[in-house]
Amino acid sequence: MADTESGSFLPRMRLDDLLAELQSRLEAVLATRDRVHSLLEAVVSVGSELDLETVLHRIVEAATALVNASYGALGVIGDESTLVQFVPVGLSEEEIARIEHWPHGLGLLGLLIKEPQSLRLRDIADHPESYGFPAGHPPMRSFLGVPIRVRDEVFGNLYLTEKRNGEFDEEDEAIVTALATAAGVAIENARLYEETRRREAWLEVSSEVTTSLLSGADPHDVLVTLARRTREMTDADVATISFGATPEVLRVEIAEGLGAEELLGIELAAEDTVAGLVLRTAEPQVADIRSCPDKAPVGKAGPSLSVPLGKGRNVRGVLGLGKRGGRLPFSSADLRMVQALAGQAAVALELAEARKDAERLGLLEDRDRIAKDLHDVVIQRLFAAAMTLMSVVRLVEKPEVTGRVQHVVDELDATIRQIRSTIFALHTPREEAATTVRGQLMDLVESARGHLGFMPGVLLEGALDTVVTPKLADHLLAVLREALSNVVRHAHATEVNVTVDARDDALLLEVGDNGVGVPEEGRRSGLRNLAERAEILGGTFEVVRREPRGTCLRWRVPLS
Repeated sequence: MADTESGSFLPRMRLDDLLAELQSRLEAVLATRDRVHSLLEAVVSVGSELDLETVLHRIVEAATALVNASYGALGVIGDESTLVQFVPVGLSEEEIARIEHWPHGLGLLGLLIKEPQSLRLRDIADHPESYGFPAGHPPMRSFLGVPIRVRDEVFGNLYLTEKRNGEFDEEDEAIVTALATAAGVAIENARLYEETRRREAWLEVSSEVTTSLLSGADPHDVLVTLARRTREMTDADVATISFGATPEVLRVEIAEGLGAEELLGIELAAEDTVAGLVLRTAEPQVADIRSCPDKAPVGKAGPSLSVPLGKGRNVRGVLGLGKRGGRLPFSSADLRMVQALAGQAAVALELAEARKDAERLGLLEDRDRIAKDLHDVVIQRLFAAAMTLMSVVRLVEKPEVTGRVQHVVDELDATIRQIRSTIFALHTPREEAATTVRGQLMDLVESARGHLGFMPGVLLEGALDTVVTPKLADHLLAVLREALSNVVRHAHATEVNVTVDARDDALLLEVGDNGVGVPEEGRRSGLRNLAERAEILGGTFEVVRREPRGTCLRWRVPLS
């Protein structure tokens, strides 16, 4: 009985061991199947997205989940074999804020950049290339690093640390390597999509800017559109357009995006800024401004791109683009498209200015023609009519008829003087009128219109812009300002006429109104001031009553 029991016990033990081993292998197969299934899901998830930054974040999330890692990151390698972007997963915002700076690609991470092959460590500190962690960085021991290749180019590296249930093994390395291969394809697709989208946006913006400028739109509004659309096209956070206020100072005239209100109108020293360097050299500049935040063209630390508006000596300004720190830097494709767009905008601006100059020249030619017609035809006919009426006066016997004819002759003379004044104004371009004596007089009279409720009549005689010196013009404008102010405050007039005559070696200013007149008593400090100005210049000043009502102010000084 004992032998039988003993004999049956041994096979039963072997059967239990066999079943346990089969169970273990089945669990391993199921686990492997689940991991492969998870890998396939991760590949599909990564490949279904076309936005590059979203793709990068999904790659890190998928890698950490596949190997059960606590932390993961993807480092993007720049042109100088340094990390230009770091995409972390597993760190809270508070933990990220405590880290002094992101890795720059030194130490162990730099080894993966120099030797792009998988690296698996039990403890990071044991490796001779270990550089340590920046201040505030959480402690990490186990490590798995795998390069991500896009065709023959190493795009970046996947970094995984702190596996939750032990150390990283060969299977983990194989799974992450497979994911990295699929990630390379997804990154390439995202790049191609982004490149196509940017080209379409560039063509659209280019057409919009050129059409707007050549159709007569305000250049400032077009440049605002250029800044906004360029920022959208390059996915920048802020865009500015700066112009040289002086040779030493740049002023930000247009700002779009992050912090635009703070940037608009600020002045930058041309010697100490990237924008100033672009303006001096007419060469574009691309940089990651974390190393020199004081030179940021847009005032924010991060990648920057600055291009000139124009070429050579014809640089009109600087278009600056900036991103927040930690974002992908501007690519060479960004530079080419923005530079081409800026150059095209500069050419369109030149064409728009040429068109405006042509329109201005045509306007001046029309003014000259009108002035010539007024002088050679209209004035001559009016003068002939006046001479005819003067000859008729001698033949008229009735005094009342003679008075009426003489009044018509006086009106014709006044009309001739008014036309001559108009001819002088036609010869002065509108944009230059504000700096001339005539322009300043008209601006002063126009400013009194709102207070009076009507536009005063104006008659300007003689070559005021030629014979009136700047010092004399200052006195003239001050006297006219005081006279109009008195009419507004005291006269209660419904009609005001201003005459300025610079002939016969004297400058005469007359301001007449149909108001209540100057009272016999009261303060006359303003009139005393006008008399003193006339006396200083060797002239005269008088205020006379008009019939049936009103006042006439006469201020006369010599021109010499």
